[in-house]
Amino acid sequence: MSAEPGQQLAAWAVDPTRSRGRMFTERDSPTRSQFQRDRDRIIHSTAFRRLAHKTQVFVPHEGDHYRTRLTHTIEVGQIARAISRSLGLDGDLAEALALAHDLGHTCFGHTGEEVLDECLKDVGGFDHNAQALRVVTKLERRYANFDGLNLTWECLEGLVKHNGPLLDTGGRPAGNYTSKGVARAIIEFDDEWPLDLGTFASAEAQAAAIADDIAYNAHDIDDGLRAGLFAVADLTGIPFLDGIIREIEDTHPGLESSRVIHEIVRRVITRLVEDVIFTSREQLKLSGVSSQDDVRNAGRTLVGFSPGMEITDKTLKNFLYPRMYRHPKVMRVRHEAAGIVERLFSHLSRHPRDLPGEWSLHALQLGDETPRYLRLIGDYIAGMTDRYAVAEHRRLFGHAPDLR
Repeated sequence: MSAEPGQQLAAWAVDPTRSRGRMFTERDSPTRSQFQRDRDRIIHSTAFRRLAHKTQVFVPHEGDHYRTRLTHTIEVGQIARAISRSLGLDGDLAEALALAHDLGHTCFGHTGEEVLDECLKDVGGFDHNAQALRVVTKLERRYANFDGLNLTWECLEGLVKHNGPLLDTGGRPAGNYTSKGVARAIIEFDDEWPLDLGTFASAEAQAAAIADDIAYNAHDIDDGLRAGLFAVADLTGIPFLDGIIREIEDTHPGLESSRVIHEIVRRVITRLVEDVIFTSREQLKLSGVSSQDDVRNAGRTLVGFSPGMEITDKTLKNFLYPRMYRHPKVMRVRHEAAGIVERLFSHLSRHPRDLPGEWSLHALQLGDETPRYLRLIGDYIAGMTDRYAVAEHRRLFGHAPDLR
């Protein structure tokens, strides 16, 4: 099996013919690899389609050209595949992980996640990675023989661990989970089908994770410029961007603004991707890994930026945080969106009959099982698109805030 047509997989790649399989045994496809099937199932899922109407980053809704979760996800998939192709990895697995990485995000972006985390604090909180796992193992109800999408072990592992191990060598929560602990949904699934939470994920999962960072940086610069949250001149204080802008000015003097923005964004993506490819190729060779399990047990991430580009990455994020994510226009909309989620959760947690259809029936069947009931409300709200959340608020309260 090749990474791409005519290209052999590297020794450190995940071989789809040697997958650990699926929780529910299925016959192999005669025309698609295991990871191609994973990718296809993700694309055809309801949760994936909903990403088209979920916020990426709040910007004033003055047009239809800003990123949604879906367009961001597609862009991450393209970058992940490009990186994988150059490193001899299985591009189908990397793409599948990129396409699935945001399936657990709520309506209204990180605002919705923060509100749900507070609303569900007594029953374990809310974590979008754990929610993505719930989506692909429980909440998607499409197949006759099982709940979820019945993805391969490698896909589930990468979905949960793409940002690194969740446990340290002593079995204690690590990384982002140090303070709050590993989400209950992940622990419960790991008890049923262990995902080796103390090791790193595959190189394909690492490629998907760094592709997400690249897409965020480049495309948030694009959306921020087009929304007027900051100007091209504001970017010149960052040496990395200043060099790119000077290069464009020297090569194309007097270029119209929209083309300047596009030139900046495409050159940012190119430089970040090339840095990852050159750095990771060297790291994979120097590390001496000769199998996918060697990658998992390497004790560090092997696919990522060079030290210099890591500094640039942090500089870009430090620039974007106050000027975009905390811009007054963005914060106003975030405040209104938070209110929508808070009121929906408060009302529905007390009035199960106001849930639609099967959700209401399931809620009434749970009766006094408060933790499971609250989690059900969380699942319902997390699955909402932005516009559906606004419509539900209007249905239940007779009005809805203007998010424009």
